[in-house]
Amino acid sequence: MEWVQLLSGTDDKTSGTSDRSAFERDYDRVVFSYPFRRLQDKTQVFPLPEQDFVHTRLTHSLEVSSVGRSLGKTVGEQLQVRYPELTSNGISQYDFGAIVSAACLTHDLGNPPFGHTGENAISDFFKYRPDGLFFKDLVNDDEWEDLVNFEGNAQGFRILTNKKHQGLKLTDPTLAAFTKYPRQSRLEHLQSKRRSQKKFGYFQTEKDAFRRLASRLGMHELDPGVAWCRHPLAFLVEAADDICYHIIDLEDGCRLGLVTESETISLFAEILGNKFKPLKLKQIEGRDERIGLMRAVSIGLLIDQCAQIFLDNEPEIRSGKFDFALTDLIPAKDILGEIIKVSVERLYRSSLVLEIEAGGFEVLGGLLESYTTATYKFLFQKASMSRKEQTVYRLLPVGVRNSLASETTTYGMLRQILDYISGLTDRHAIGMYRKMKGMALPGSGWPGP
Repeated sequence: MEWVQLLSGTDDKTSGTSDRSAFERDYDRVVFSYPFRRLQDKTQVFPLPEQDFVHTRLTHSLEVSSVGRSLGKTVGEQLQVRYPELTSNGISQYDFGAIVSAACLTHDLGNPPFGHTGENAISDFFKYRPDGLFFKDLVNDDEWEDLVNFEGNAQGFRILTNKKHQGLKLTDPTLAAFTKYPRQSRLEHLQSKRRSQKKFGYFQTEKDAFRRLASRLGMHELDPGVAWCRHPLAFLVEAADDICYHIIDLEDGCRLGLVTESETISLFAEILGNKFKPLKLKQIEGRDERIGLMRAVSIGLLIDQCAQIFLDNEPEIRSGKFDFALTDLIPAKDILGEIIKVSVERLYRSSLVLEIEAGGFEVLGGLLESYTTATYKFLFQKASMSRKEQTVYRLLPVGVRNSLASETTTYGMLRQILDYISGLTDRHAIGMYRKMKGMALPGSGWPGP
């Protein structure tokens, strides 16, 4: 893979016609998009609480984007020196920063309500519930693998390339940097040691779109037509996300009282090593300010370490031989492992999180049961629809029903229902479920006290 081709493949015919680069426009288009705005009401780790300091998917994405810009610019500055042809082709360190920043901004767009629990709830509906298993014989093997393994990364790629969101039209390099797992869901020759094959990055509906993207950018094929090596900048997008969720989830846990301040400072101090200044820290009043300082300095150090690992392995990354998470190779990798252990024990298994996990399975499973059954019958078995199923189908937004009207396949129908449900915010999904089950009726004041 060659850098000039990796950074120039784009269908955007307006490149270079304004003060903003095409990659800077990618960032702006995402910020003003509807799918991005919905992230403000989607869970990051903890249920959306009264405290305003706990992160949502929106604040997390903004922070990842900021870290990604720093990583991209740091790496881009050195690559310009190594490869003079980048400068002669009008590519600067700021383009690296803009691509990584925009891709980071989009990295959670495909996540359903209730975070990763939502992904599991959707997958389990098709794996275990009778109304979901009903569809197994109505789709092919590749399509079924998509359904029983709902993947937020693949849903994100679908959103970014879907004609419904014509205002995005992101450049090829940004789309490729976004795709951390450039493969389809079912692989006959899965290479489990490759980080890029840990998950998958596109559904069958977007298979041709990704093939064309990979071809334009000159990405190496690993399995013809179904799996590719990562675009090099995808490693930086992944690193930015890893840095933020390691560090900031711990900060949130401390502020919620799930991890003590002394434990949190001790973990951050191990990252900083001789850069830790305990006397300076004691001069700062307020726990949140002390933890905030430790977080900021820790992130800066991790950015430098990840950038260096990338640069040290850059030739192997472009050849496809390198396929590891950068944070697994940096000097701070062991302490990051310790932070994950603490996060799993104290944060991810806390009652706050377990409660929303249990609720998420019930809410999403219930919505899927109602909407998939009603929609399938409307499209393919209209004569057998019950009155309730007719009502449920009419509850779908007009735009969704208009799109479904021309759908001729079961898989295509299911993808559109999943587009709708995975796009709901946490509160919208809960409210819809309560109304669907008769637990709350609009305008009635029922149920009462």
